[in-house]
Amino acid sequence: MTDAQRNSDAADELPRAKVKQRRWSFPVMWVVPVVAALVAAYLVYDQVREFGPKITIRFKDGSGLKAGRTPIQYSGVRIGEVKDVKLSDDLRDVVVEARLLRSAASVAREGSVFWIVRLGTELQDISNLGTVITGAYIQVSPGTGQPKSDFVGTEGPQAAVEPGGLEIVLRTNRLGSLKPRSPVYYRGIEVGAVRAVQLSADATAAEILVQIRPRYMKLVRSSSKFWNSSGADMKFGLFSGLEINVESLKSLVGGGIVFATPSDPKAGQARNGASFPLHDQPAKEWLEWAPRIPIPPEESSHRPAKPESR
Repeated sequence: MTDAQRNSDAADELPRAKVKQRRWSFPVMWVVPVVAALVAAYLVYDQVREFGPKITIRFKDGSGLKAGRTPIQYSGVRIGEVKDVKLSDDLRDVVVEARLLRSAASVAREGSVFWIVRLGTELQDISNLGTVITGAYIQVSPGTGQPKSDFVGTEGPQAAVEPGGLEIVLRTNRLGSLKPRSPVYYRGIEVGAVRAVQLSADATAAEILVQIRPRYMKLVRSSSKFWNSSGADMKFGLFSGLEINVESLKSLVGGGIVFATPSDPKAGQARNGASFPLHDQPAKEWLEWAPRIPIPPEESSHRPAKPESR
């Protein structure tokens, strides 16, 4: 046997190594971190999915506004949040950058009015006493125009009135506690609000700009009488005792106006800009007036109505 044959036989007798394929396995220790990352990613996605458009609002006074904490509300519902508060380049305005929710994206339109609700600006609204705890917030009255992202906020709540209503002027020698947003009542129902107060051109009287909601425009006739209901009307009788007449707690705190209309077929509906005197007290017969004046149903009250011609 040759050496080559012996070497070949020896090689055949050597043990052969077995190659075992190893399957990939995921370490159990990574299960919890991966699940946590997936949950966090879902939460971030869910949060981003709610994001709507970014808007910018300019105010003259930004006191009370805080980034990440001040909400934007409509009808008591949170629809957005302030993201940043800074001064404009010329230092004249406060620039508020906010993000609306996707469900409220339609608020970012031409005609939308934004204003800041603070305890001092709307004290007559009892619901706003909550700002003592929650802080100021931005209120909005939605518009119906084209999409828009830059707005100029108003400096008072008087702009938050329903569009298409009747605007009239009341004149009085003394304003009293009336202020923007003070309610206007007809037979105990709130039908309008004070839009603004100012001095007359000759400074001899105070002028109160009032807006009546579209649904109740027909209630105001050229013969209507208006009086101030601010505070409480107290009467004391020997047999009747003490009588306190308050139109509402809202008017007690922030003032209010009441009006009545007689059954006078010759009196036409008041036009925009009509002027009426504001009396301190109502005459006894005014409280007895009860004319039949048809008003549109609630669902169609948003449609502007045209005043009747005299």
